[in-house]
Amino acid sequence: MKITRISATPINLPLEAPYVWVFGELPGFSTTIVEVETEDGLIGLGEAPSPQAASIIRNVLAPKLIGRDAFDIAGAEFSCLPFFTGVQSINDNARITAFGAIEMALWDLRGKAWNQPLYMLLGGAVRKEIPFTDYFSLRGDGPLMADGLRVRGERTPEEVADYCVNLHETYGTTFFEGKFSTHDPKISLRVLELIRLRLGDDVMLRIDSNQAYSLATARRLARPLEELGVRNWEDPVATIDEMAELRRHCSIPFSTHNADIARAMTLRVPDAICGNPAVLGGIGRLVRFVGACEHAGIDFWCYSGDSGVGSAVYLHLCAALGWIREPNQSLFRMQTQDVIEGGPFVPRNNVVSVPEGPGLGISLDRERLAWCHRHFTENGPMNKYHDPDKPGTYRRLPLN
Repeated sequence: MKITRISATPINLPLEAPYVWVFGELPGFSTTIVEVETEDGLIGLGEAPSPQAASIIRNVLAPKLIGRDAFDIAGAEFSCLPFFTGVQSINDNARITAFGAIEMALWDLRGKAWNQPLYMLLGGAVRKEIPFTDYFSLRGDGPLMADGLRVRGERTPEEVADYCVNLHETYGTTFFEGKFSTHDPKISLRVLELIRLRLGDDVMLRIDSNQAYSLATARRLARPLEELGVRNWEDPVATIDEMAELRRHCSIPFSTHNADIARAMTLRVPDAICGNPAVLGGIGRLVRFVGACEHAGIDFWCYSGDSGVGSAVYLHLCAALGWIREPNQSLFRMQTQDVIEGGPFVPRNNVVSVPEGPGLGISLDRERLAWCHRHFTENGPMNKYHDPDKPGTYRRLPLN
């Protein structure tokens, strides 16, 4: 079954309201949807976590893969990444990420051709209900809609606590993860205190500081966070070396997006790595990476910010890999758009069911894909370093 076409479509996934983090306000995510088509008319789907992947796929990788056997995933990788460690640097793994999205699509094609869900191709399912956290943060007001209205964000700790209580009462959420990166950490502490006060000790609270704090500040925060029963603290400081020093003062497990597992084994921190299949080079490499984490006793879970395509990959991987024990991150409820039929996924009682159809078990919604691509072309990528003093307005574009 030969590959006849590979397309890469950059898209925007705006959030209903921008959340506040250490870099300012984040209004949404920009990713690339990949489609790999075969001579039999099958189309496999993948997703890269940046819009820059689109040009790499079109101009560099696709010409190498057109005409190749779609089932030969290892051969495709060697064609595109003949020296895996030589095509990345500390600052740029763009080619690996771009190929990772194509590799996802090749697995989706295999599942569709063999009429098997992805988790069966990976050995079967150890679970079918996949746990996720619901996200919280201080948030600014959302973009102006066509009707002149906008979502009002949670601007105070009290409003964030109200938001979490509503998730608990409406969807049964008891797994929460939130930004803990305000310039004055007392504000973030107050958010956690109010959630604990209103929802009790049984709810899970994980936090993400995005390297916002110095080692000295993180040391001061350790005791009150321990008293609040924080389950996990992501990137509390800037480096793994500082994290190792912080471990001497803090019993809370740490996680990071830094996938340097060799250094983690040497320094005995972090306790978990939070990643993305495409960033690691695809599904096959993520399976091997999770196996290495299991051997080292380091947990792994997936981060948020993808459309339903990338999220479906997470669901199947978590169904098949027993070591992914902790909940994945979820921003599903904050998304206003998706590119798959029926998306975004909706966690209920902390879980999402793995799709049961062939391959990823999802279908593209062409109209919504066009909307998200048009949003990208008319507004540019969603700015990771958005200035809250210059919020900008993203228009809700008509679907026709």
